[in-house]
Amino acid sequence: MSIVVVGGNDRMTSIYKDICRSYDCKAKIFTQMPANFADKIGKPDLVVIFTNTVSHQMVVRVNQRAQKLRFPVARVNSAGAGALRQVLSEYVGAGV
Repeated sequence: MSIVVVGGNDRMTSIYKDICRSYDCKAKIFTQMPANFADKIGKPDLVVIFTNTVSHQMVVRVNQRAQKLRFPVARVNSAGAGALRQVLSEYVGAGV
């Protein structure tokens, strides 16, 4: 399963990837908006948006892409590891 995490803290990037790996998911992490952001999202199985640490423009791009390609978007207010684990356990199932 492929996961895209949008927002969060730069220092937490490796932790986000480790959490996704524990759920047998491949992860792309975007803490800041790169050039061609919509194209870099691709067509994941799930996008997790940390709403308290993301720009409005990134949310708009994710929503446009999700509407076009029809993939689920989970919005989480907290950018912590526990919040990501909770979302992944709901969408993916039991992890480590």
